[in-house]
Amino acid sequence: MIGSGPIVIGQACEFDYAGCQALKVLREEGYTTIVVNSNPATIMTDPGFADRTYLEPLDLESLTAVLRRERPDALLATMGGQTALNLACALDAAGVLAELGCELIGASSAAIARAEDRELFKRAVTSCGLRVADSVVVTGLEGLDRLPLPCVVRPAFTLGGQGGGFVATGAELRAQVAQGLAASPIGQVLVEESLRGWDEFELEVVRDRADNVVIVCSIENLDPMGVHTGDSVTVAPQMTLCDEDYQELRDAAIAIVRAVGVDTGGANVQFARERSTGELRVIEMNPRVSRSSALASKATGYPIAKVAARLAVGYRLDEIRNDLTGTTPASFEPTLDYVVVKFPRFAFEKFPGADRSLGTQMKSVGEAMGIGRTFAEAFAKARRGLEIEPDWQPEGLHPFFRAELARPAPAGAVAFRRVDSCAGEVEASSNYFYSTRGERDESPPRPGRSVVILGAGPNRIGQGIEFDYCCVHAAASFRAQGYEAVIVNSNPETVSTDYDASDRLYFEPLDEQAVLAVLAREAPVGVCIQFGGQTPLRLAAAIERAGHRILGTPRAAIDHAEDRERFALLAATLGVRCPEWGIAVGAAEAIRVGARIGYPVLVRPSYVLGGARMRVCYDAAELAAAMELLEGPVLVDRFLEGAVELDVDALCDGSQTHICAVMEHVEEAGIHSGDSCCVLPAPSDSPEIRALVHALGPALGVVGLLNVQLALLAGEPYVLEVNPRASRTVPFASKATGVNLVDAACRLAAGASLAELELPPEGSAVPGHHVKAAVFPFARFPGADALLGPEMRSTGEVMASGADFATAFARAERAAGRALPQAGRAFISVCDADKVAVIALARRLAGLGFGLVATAGTASALELAGIGVARVEKGPAVVELLARGGVDLVVNTPQGRNARRDGYAIREAAILARVPCITTLAGARAALAAIGGGRPEPAVSLQERHAAAADREVWRAAS
Repeated sequence: MIGSGPIVIGQACEFDYAGCQALKVLREEGYTTIVVNSNPATIMTDPGFADRTYLEPLDLESLTAVLRRERPDALLATMGGQTALNLACALDAAGVLAELGCELIGASSAAIARAEDRELFKRAVTSCGLRVADSVVVTGLEGLDRLPLPCVVRPAFTLGGQGGGFVATGAELRAQVAQGLAASPIGQVLVEESLRGWDEFELEVVRDRADNVVIVCSIENLDPMGVHTGDSVTVAPQMTLCDEDYQELRDAAIAIVRAVGVDTGGANVQFARERSTGELRVIEMNPRVSRSSALASKATGYPIAKVAARLAVGYRLDEIRNDLTGTTPASFEPTLDYVVVKFPRFAFEKFPGADRSLGTQMKSVGEAMGIGRTFAEAFAKARRGLEIEPDWQPEGLHPFFRAELARPAPAGAVAFRRVDSCAGEVEASSNYFYSTRGERDESPPRPGRSVVILGAGPNRIGQGIEFDYCCVHAAASFRAQGYEAVIVNSNPETVSTDYDASDRLYFEPLDEQAVLAVLAREAPVGVCIQFGGQTPLRLAAAIERAGHRILGTPRAAIDHAEDRERFALLAATLGVRCPEWGIAVGAAEAIRVGARIGYPVLVRPSYVLGGARMRVCYDAAELAAAMELLEGPVLVDRFLEGAVELDVDALCDGSQTHICAVMEHVEEAGIHSGDSCCVLPAPSDSPEIRALVHALGPALGVVGLLNVQLALLAGEPYVLEVNPRASRTVPFASKATGVNLVDAACRLAAGASLAELELPPEGSAVPGHHVKAAVFPFARFPGADALLGPEMRSTGEVMASGADFATAFARAERAAGRALPQAGRAFISVCDADKVAVIALARRLAGLGFGLVATAGTASALELAGIGVARVEKGPAVVELLARGGVDLVVNTPQGRNARRDGYAIREAAILARVPCITTLAGARAALAAIGGGRPEPAVSLQERHAAAADREVWRAAS
């Protein structure tokens, strides 16, 4: 099975959910399973989910190596999004599948081509007597002036509408087509008539080899055509079509699936419909499990990925049992006696300067789902899941929905109803619940038997799939300890909201009202708030006030660590160094603190996620501007420019601490830990650093997971912050060390001591070198700068391993889509502070055979050092050089108050040209080490790495 790789806009943790479902059923059927994926934060890459797990770059080279090593009988590519589908086509085209006798299952190459190639899809649709939008297939920039405007550009074989968009002028058309051709792996776009303003519908379809077809779910977009479905508010089932019109969509979807040739799995078909005339157009089809498939599965309880996996290995729909009812087959279409609404979540605040308008290119980073007995109830719950204005509505709302929202909310006591996929028509034993009011409570649990785990809610930058990984492992751990594991979450993309990930699932917003209602119903043994990131921590006080016990780290310890002033005072009593600091309310106080401790300073709000609103300020004016955005007490501390930063993940039982992993950032301090590459083991690990962590855990009273972030400046360690909860590095550390940190933390929370856990000795050698690298969405946000800083901006991460750092780093950059060139031309433009340090770097680049080109200031510094370099003028000349492919690597290091202005156009041009762009000298040194020292290594599974490490530990203990 091919995974989907790092979380990116348009391809998120819904494919981890699909992959996990498929792996479960394939194992039940007796198959040996092999997974290839690059994302360490996923559940599917845990060693227990597949027989062999390869954390490798998702490219043709890696997949070919794994397939030749494993020689599998079949390849399943329909669970890994567009990435997996494109790789399967590349493997087939390269002859690798034929060479190995490996069968492509789930969807054939021919079916994939008919769905993804715009011209072939158009023929398939018209063969059914249906219409697509009037369109022209374009493979170049010639003849565009003859095309009618306005129109929409849709690239082939891309995800999330990448490279596409609406255009109104000839200049916009030319620019968008150029972008679309670059985004399409086959260099093809469709330029089609604009249907902006039409209604949009989606149908989730499943078909088997005997031509049985079921419509699992219908979905209606509340936003009209013109907004990508991933960015639209949607409702299931569709609500505004009469039965005759809905049946027309059903018949059309079934005909298209048959014409395309999907006969062993699921597909998603999208339609546009003109409301007044009923005219219908087919927009596109995904011949695989999609983002909407996850939503449809959670909306109906019908496990599309599980069913599709069984169909892929030869089952018929009538041979597969419905898990939720236990009595009906998968050939029964789901029936809903409730309504589901999905809201998208955006992160525009992370990308100043970006275009915030919505179009055909997806921009949302996550989503929340609400379930209710009425549309208004479901809409309100989905909206609560995003913590947005309580009266917000989409523009251009259909009159039916506007009338529904005007109705009074249901009254009465809170009650919980089942999602059972059959609307109570047959007996079901579903463990999947949602709340409503004024109805009979369905199947109340026995009190005092459960542990409630609060999830992380919708994906967002700073709080993503890593925390869902922790919640799923927590549920498994508490189940293994004899408790009933209960999950509360509102994210339809995740594994944690799969009905079999826990004993009971509550699909509810993570706010005080919803969570306390669940806790009142469950009367649990305790509540876990340390695995869902920052969101559950904010509910700690309300949970305790309601009389419920928080398992693990107590609320007082959480407050002590999260409150910047209290933590700084604790550090002082322990003799732990922190950067000089002060607490300020308002700009005037902050400026006084800045004058006392000296610039640059870092502004650090308390209780924030992903470094939100943190700023490095170089003078009083910048500090005053940063404080304008903040309320209440704020920590202002000295920014340790040039320091080396480390992350430590540890376990604590309240009195003793066990350090599990010490990781070192490749970039210097000032880059958010979630955006920096990091390496394990850390070259700067030391007894002094470990002593600091050992002191902090018990002093705070941590019981469970502990993350400490430190900086090393001139050999002196400083503690930057402590997180008494799961951190985003937990999955990476667990996979690198072979220790399940979440399971250990759950056992501590349940009362075990560290001594009882039988953990490997602290300081056990980590085999090889492991690098975690971040993935960024800058290409989705034209106008936003690619410059990194203290506020996190990455959407996902990859992991790669090697015998040495250079090899691991080179593989990680490949996995992140930034493969480092082995030769060519490097463009260098650095700030004045870096002009001395860059000389050694430039000399190394030249020694590796790179030609050098630089702007005047940098070129002068290099020439004085005797290094040959070509000059290029700042501004349009550099952009043009990048655009025409004249550069293979960019090193651009702005700094200080002019960082956004200096070099912005260079960095944007590098992104558009898909040229690796490095914005720190530390990152450039690592890249050069990888270019010069990275070596080819055979693919090795995670299970083999862990077994080898265990063997070495046994040998070490014996000797």
